[in-house]
Amino acid sequence: MSSSDLIDSHCHIIFENFQDDLDQVASRWREAGVVGLVHACVKPNEISAIKALADRFDELRYSVGVHPLDVSAWDSSTEMVLREAALADSRVVAIGELGLDLFRDSNLEEQLNVLRVQLDLAVELNLPVIIHCRDAADEMLKELGRRKAHDACPRGVMHCWGGTPDEMKRFLEFGFYISFSGIVTFSKATATHDCVKAVPKDRFLIETDCPFLAPVPFRGKRNEPSYVELVAKRVAELRGESLESVALSTTENARNLFGLA
Repeated sequence: MSSSDLIDSHCHIIFENFQDDLDQVASRWREAGVVGLVHACVKPNEISAIKALADRFDELRYSVGVHPLDVSAWDSSTEMVLREAALADSRVVAIGELGLDLFRDSNLEEQLNVLRVQLDLAVELNLPVIIHCRDAADEMLKELGRRKAHDACPRGVMHCWGGTPDEMKRFLEFGFYISFSGIVTFSKATATHDCVKAVPKDRFLIETDCPFLAPVPFRGKRNEPSYVELVAKRVAELRGESLESVALSTTENARNLFGLA
C-alpha cells in the first residue's frame, strides 16, 4: 500500500446518473489513489446490480440491507434474502445501510422493527453494520445500549457523520467508527469540523456517499468516488495532519472494520 491509498467507505454508483460514464469514473478514482470502495445497499432489489458492479470492479466490496427511508421494501422474505446474499458472496462485508431517519420521516416504530432484525442478522453473521442516523441519535443510542446490556450489539460505522461531538463520543463508547463525507468541506458544518478534530486516529473513515453531498468545489453536482481525496484533504487540514497520515489511518481503519484484504 502506498502512503496515499484511499478507501471510499460508502458510495452508491448503481444510480442512473453513472450509467453513461462509469468506466471514466473508475479511471478517475484510480488516478486519485482510491484502491477500495464499499458500495452501500438501500433495498434488496439493488443487490444483484451491486454484485454485478463487484464483478466489474475488483476493488469494490458491498453491503446488503434496507435503509430506514425504504422500510416499505421490507416484507416477510427480506431477512432471508439478506442472509442468503451475505452468505453467498464473500465480497459482502457489512449489513446496511440501516438505521433511523426522523428528519424525513416519523414512522419510528416501523423503522425500529426493520432496524432490529438487521442488527440481529449482523450479530448472527459477525458482520459490521453501516448506520444511517439522522435526527435520531438519542433513539439509536437507546437501542444500542439495550443491545450492549445483552451482548448483542454489532460493531460498525456511523456513516456520513453530521452529529455533535457529544453524540460522537457516545457512539465511540459503543465501539463504533465515525465516517466523514463531503460535509466536512462545507463552511457552516462547524459541529462536524469539531468532530473531525476530536475523533481518535484509529476510529474514523472517509467516504463520498456519492452521488450525493459532493464536496467543495463540486457542491451541488454529482459526487463520485475520486472526490474522497477532497474529503481526506479537508480532514487533514482540520486535524493538522498530512494527507498521507489521514490516508494511512482511514485506509487501515476501513480494512480493520470491513475485513478488507
